[in-house]
Amino acid sequence: MDYSLVIAAAQAAGPCPPGDEAAWGRRVQALTVALHLVAKQAAQDVERLESAKTFVAFLEKVEVEESSRRGLLTLRPPSGDSEHIRTEQQDTDRGRQLFERAESLVGRWVVVYRYNEPMSSNKQHNVRMLAHLMDLGDGAISANVAKKVLLDAAGGAVPRAQAAWATAGLPETGTVTVEQLQQARAALQG
Repeated sequence: MDYSLVIAAAQAAGPCPPGDEAAWGRRVQALTVALHLVAKQAAQDVERLESAKTFVAFLEKVEVEESSRRGLLTLRPPSGDSEHIRTEQQDTDRGRQLFERAESLVGRWVVVYRYNEPMSSNKQHNVRMLAHLMDLGDGAISANVAKKVLLDAAGGAVPRAQAAWATAGLPETGTVTVEQLQQARAALQG
């Protein structure tokens, strides 16, 4: 038995009021069990992070995948090719927390921690799942990556993407800010 959890639970319960030892003991026991469950979940989360693959990407978009109720993130690694990764389902605490974290990081560069989960319908195929996101800041996007993002937003129509790029006055090389890319996307709509 790991008595450190009991000690932590006793500290959380506070001093035992004189004559109330039985109630205080039940509270310590309940807190010990709760801490044990928290520790087991934390150990699973740490194990998932330690085995996760990591990569840097620009977090472009977060939406809810209606069929599964999972968050669906659209990421742009420096290669510029879009990549999708999912959170756990929205009705779980972990899924909701990851989704909210991802939403707060849209338009930023992130370190993505991902793992593969077998599909329930086909154990031969895996789904790319999000374990964690770490914020790297908004910074700038290379012009080449931004052009690929804009081309995808234009549905692959090169003349439309080029016109939106020119309308926004973006440079042919170098970097663009997230705001500048959003201006080019707005030009696509107009």
